[in-house]
Amino acid sequence: MVTEKIFDRLPSGGEIRCFHLENASGAYAEVLEYGALLTKLCVPDRDGVQRDVVLGYDSIEGYLTNGCFFGATIGRSGNRIEGGRFMLEGKEVVLAKNEGENNLHSGPEGFEKKMWKVEKISREKNSVTFSRISPDGENGFPGEFHVSVTYEFTEENALRIVYEGTSDKTTVANMTNHSYFNLNGEGSGKVLDQYLTICARSYTPVREDSIPLGENAPVEGTPMDFRKEKTIGQDIEADFRQLKYTGGFDHNYVTEGYKPGEVRKIACARSEKTGIVMEVFTDCPCVQFYAGNFVENEKGKNGHVYGKRDGFCLETQVEPNAVNVPAFHSPVLKKGSRYHSETIYRFGLKK
Repeated sequence: MVTEKIFDRLPSGGEIRCFHLENASGAYAEVLEYGALLTKLCVPDRDGVQRDVVLGYDSIEGYLTNGCFFGATIGRSGNRIEGGRFMLEGKEVVLAKNEGENNLHSGPEGFEKKMWKVEKISREKNSVTFSRISPDGENGFPGEFHVSVTYEFTEENALRIVYEGTSDKTTVANMTNHSYFNLNGEGSGKVLDQYLTICARSYTPVREDSIPLGENAPVEGTPMDFRKEKTIGQDIEADFRQLKYTGGFDHNYVTEGYKPGEVRKIACARSEKTGIVMEVFTDCPCVQFYAGNFVENEKGKNGHVYGKRDGFCLETQVEPNAVNVPAFHSPVLKKGSRYHSETIYRFGLKK
């Protein structure tokens, strides 16, 4: 069932609609036409109580700033690009810089700060599709990029996010969703006691400014290893240089079984307290695991104030700065080619 309501108004006075995607069990997701943002995701715990498991804001005021990127659709390119520049087809592309000398999540005023057009509502699929045209040169990226994001909420309590697009010039396309999850419910405190598995034998080490060193390294024998389930907090304070650089986990993982165009399971998280389990499926080669290390005094939903490590992100992607590192998976989208990427967050219960 898809319904809509007015979420809030922009400072200019324009209305912002919220789309409510509810399945037969009463679980639901809510998404905004502003930023194509995911603002609520309510799924049942072991007692049948619906819990909102994503961090966010009650009004547009928070999303207009949203320095933490709560629920954000990130585009054209997720994560960091070194120096805000790269070479493409023999020409240097210079991007807007918004994290020191680097470009983060595509720069200031990214896709998460734009009004999107409601392209299609499917009550049959319990989905809504947003679209926009990113103009040639937006934040420095070449090409007019026609892009869409579809949110579908299934009867199996799975949120499916599909990104599609084409560009009239060769460009970069590496889109992701930046939702922060807390399987105890948003506003319940830290996620350090929640369990996580990541199907990855290697991760991407970084410099102090979080730009990759240009190679992937084995997780074996390091605190970065999540191949066997452990709590997020077990090793987060370990005396390990990579964790010191980023204040805790904030690293790319190169996941197992990648084949272009094929969706497979890459991670699983769960809460002992609520019994909620979240499985992550994607056709992307990598995922950024971020433990919310830099969230501080964020006034969120329901009067809650979010702090450090009150949510975690699993952002599907190619490696950060991949456009500058030939050894990494390429984010380059050729002129006229079709971009397609999908990620599924499926919720269940462990009794």
